[in-house]
Amino acid sequence: MPRNMIWHTACGKGKTMDKDRIYYSELKCYAEATEKQRKTNYTSPYYDMLGIESEGLKKELRAFVLDHGGKVSFSTILCEKIKFRRLVDFLKEKDTSGMESFLDRESEKWMRQFRGWMLQNGHPLTGKKVSVYGNEHIVDSRQIKYFEKILRFLQPADKRDEREKDIWELDRLDIAVRDNPIYNVKTLNFTKISQTDMREETKKAVYLRLQYEALGTIQNGMNAMRQFSAYLKGKYPKVQSCAEIDRGILEAYLIYRMTECTPRKGASNQVLALRSMLETIGKLYQYPQLDRLFLNTDIPPEEQPEFRVYSEREMKLLNAHIARMDEQIARCLVIHQMLGTRISDTLTLRRDCLYNEHGQNMIRIHQVKTDTYDKPISRELAMLIQKATEYTAGRHGETKYIFVNEDDVSRPLQYTTVKHKVLAMIQREKLRDDDGKPFRFNSHMFRHYYGVKLTEMHLDDWTIAKLLGHKRLGSVQHYRKMSNQLVADETRAVRDMMTKIIYENLDGWSEEYEQIRHDGYFEPTAE
Repeated sequence: MPRNMIWHTACGKGKTMDKDRIYYSELKCYAEATEKQRKTNYTSPYYDMLGIESEGLKKELRAFVLDHGGKVSFSTILCEKIKFRRLVDFLKEKDTSGMESFLDRESEKWMRQFRGWMLQNGHPLTGKKVSVYGNEHIVDSRQIKYFEKILRFLQPADKRDEREKDIWELDRLDIAVRDNPIYNVKTLNFTKISQTDMREETKKAVYLRLQYEALGTIQNGMNAMRQFSAYLKGKYPKVQSCAEIDRGILEAYLIYRMTECTPRKGASNQVLALRSMLETIGKLYQYPQLDRLFLNTDIPPEEQPEFRVYSEREMKLLNAHIARMDEQIARCLVIHQMLGTRISDTLTLRRDCLYNEHGQNMIRIHQVKTDTYDKPISRELAMLIQKATEYTAGRHGETKYIFVNEDDVSRPLQYTTVKHKVLAMIQREKLRDDDGKPFRFNSHMFRHYYGVKLTEMHLDDWTIAKLLGHKRLGSVQHYRKMSNQLVADETRAVRDMMTKIIYENLDGWSEEYEQIRHDGYFEPTAE
């Protein structure tokens, strides 16, 4: 058989194919596709590489498509065919006869040439992306991203120890990372710390802190270091190491944050995170000035977040539309509201969380942030949780969690998946809140609503804290405050009516009572 011919056994029809084609039937996703998908009326059942001069480039493109076809659906392969064809058209116009690999040329040069070719041929370099929050962003076109994906795939494996790299894959570290399972964080990226020495110092500090701190805390510290690095690059370009940071540089940075940066929530947390990272680096590298770099007055006062809660109307409106969503997502959100838990605790409910104690239905909740606790639940809620458990078992078999990630059932359902689905529904249905503004979704507001309702039932603080999974009573005051506000809102109409009655009764009275009217004592309230 000639070298340029390969026996195509996957199709089972005794056909041959040449090296210029990648048949769909070679791909794993094709074997897993439905019969209806396989019978899609496509013009040709293959990716065509005819016209590319370099045999090496063809082999690499084939390797990418075969690998990619094992990770995505067959419908994705069909959609990406036009992107592949445009890339082939680009390569056909280039002299690639002497090239053995895409790696013979730097990725940046490939992308410059490809962007130029796209402009010449009228293909857009950018596109618009609308987030689930309704914000519009300009991003690279999907064609650009497709070629970048191929070039990344072809890069040789980095054999260095993970701690030597600028992007760490967390599952390759030799320590158990304390992550929140509802967020799928796979890497830590140090590339935006532009100072070489500072980047290495930060890596060492992060590795140490990963052994005893939660991943979310580490991410906050890295974000603080990235912002500080960007400032140093512009204002103090000669500074390359934390050893060179002194009080004068820090004061200039803090002034810059207060005067030139857009005010952000969590400003004090960012400064605290920076202090923690620098102090860790100081101890590791014996830079004693970093230990006494910060003063307590450097920490800006934290703005108290607005403690909001959904109104009765907003809850009814949102739930009416949630009930029409995917059934398991709807169950998840209803259970979340009925439990009053944090979203991380709802999404990590385990299949064995229900039990019965002296005839009372109980649930065991493994809080991600704190400890495990048990609480009584209603028969209706227990039945709903059991239904959700059976649904997952029927689709995925034995799993650890009730609500699972469809792409990896060993992990719980991801919070971003839930949030994006709800926000997409809100935009699609054009939901408005009580103020007529676009409806905002915040899963924690369900917990606020639950807490407020507990206070309206006149339960004591300790019972409320126990039902919410709090160790201390401090947070209960927020729920009581919100309850008082709701009482004020609900009684406003009655109070205004009484004011009007009293006001009218003053008609015809003596002048001293007119003074009361003039002073506005009985004007309708404006709360």
